[in-house]
Amino acid sequence: MYNSKPRIRPANKHNQHTDFIAKVVQQLRDDESKLAIIKGNLEEYRQQRFLKRGFLTAIERFDWVFEASDNIEDICQQILADDYIGQRLRRYPLLFKGIL
Repeated sequence: MYNSKPRIRPANKHNQHTDFIAKVVQQLRDDESKLAIIKGNLEEYRQQRFLKRGFLTAIERFDWVFEASDNIEDICQQILADDYIGQRLRRYPLLFKGIL
């Protein structure tokens, strides 16, 4: 018999990068000097000629985060935040290359 109600798929709250990002944030909290690795990654990708617009936006948002605060806890909270900036930063795990 035909069911008139549409099937609603449950939201997938577990992103494939969630575990990686959690480990990165823990490493940053343990060793604040690893922020230099992220800044180096940002500079490396900024020098590349052809990047997706979304990736360039993520780099710009990371610059905003670093300008807003130099406190490691504030930076980690922004990476984990469920707002536009946090989601944009987590979308590109290459920005965190070399942390783990």
